[in-house]
Amino acid sequence: MGGVIVMDKQSDRRSLTEKAIRDRRYAIRFPFAADAELLDLETGARTTGVTSDISLGGCFVCASRPLAVRARVRLTLTRKNEKVEILAILRVVKPRIGMGLEFLDVEPESHGVLFRWIDQLRRTR
Repeated sequence: MGGVIVMDKQSDRRSLTEKAIRDRRYAIRFPFAADAELLDLETGARTTGVTSDISLGGCFVCASRPLAVRARVRLTLTRKNEKVEILAILRVVKPRIGMGLEFLDVEPESHGVLFRWIDQLRRTR
């Protein structure tokens, strides 16, 4: 069996999972705090929280009552009297911590605000 490398299955699985999560992100996330309100479009369930990071493609919302994975939500982010309205899908739920969201569609009137927030974060990095 020359040339065969054997790896521990546990560490191999963990690294593949971590790599897969990182590979799904297509934009750099920046630390960012904004109030978040989420409405599950199917069930009508609501929850609130605060973002811990944001990108043009998604964010993480810290919330004690996260919604279900794959829920499609109307996300409203508010910071310093500015609002951004986004259609998003929950991709990751960490119980009692929060949820990772992927943005599907940003309302046209919210594009400018979101781009400005990200640009300011990019410049201060």
